[in-house]
Amino acid sequence: MLSNVRQAATDHIRSLVLRPERGELKITAAELDNRLRIGDCQEPLNSSVPGKQSLTGNVTVLVSCPTAGWQVYVPVQVSLMLPRVVAARPLARGAVIRASDLKVDQVETRFQRSVVFEYPEQIIGSTVKRNINMGEAVEGNDICLVCRNDSVLIKAGQSGLNIVTKGMALSDGSLGEEIRVQNNKSRRIVSATITAVGEVTVRY
Repeated sequence: MLSNVRQAATDHIRSLVLRPERGELKITAAELDNRLRIGDCQEPLNSSVPGKQSLTGNVTVLVSCPTAGWQVYVPVQVSLMLPRVVAARPLARGAVIRASDLKVDQVETRFQRSVVFEYPEQIIGSTVKRNINMGEAVEGNDICLVCRNDSVLIKAGQSGLNIVTKGMALSDGSLGEEIRVQNNKSRRIVSATITAVGEVTVRY
């Protein structure tokens, strides 16, 4: 009967969490104490997640049998794994990232602290801001796609007309972050969004 209780808890979580297209979903119910005395249930077991729990990490599922009058709390471990760019070797602060420094691996999402990357091309050529261990996911806080005093391409456009000029970054930033850049020609300082390594976009 205890195996049925564990299975009911696992099935309940699986019904609540969508499996990602490119990732893995691992759901494991904890072993229950064999000293638990529960009788057979003559109807389908009831399962629920009590309280306001996040459906990642450790989740407690309440499994009960109303007709037999018993209930059991089952700890369930939920791991959502998604493809992320990780370091193929230790990366030292100040290093410029090359393709051979990276690989894609399945990483548990609850350990990610900031912006993450799915494709190595997104960050090849960026600069490491802090030491990254081999196998560790490369996150936005670890690198700058544009570093202070870097020469950058400034893209601006509207109504289908794109203008490209050169400028200098006045601060560090990662993908999607807004930084201040100075136009080399006009000397004007503007805010721009980082859209690639060494590239920012001004939106009007």
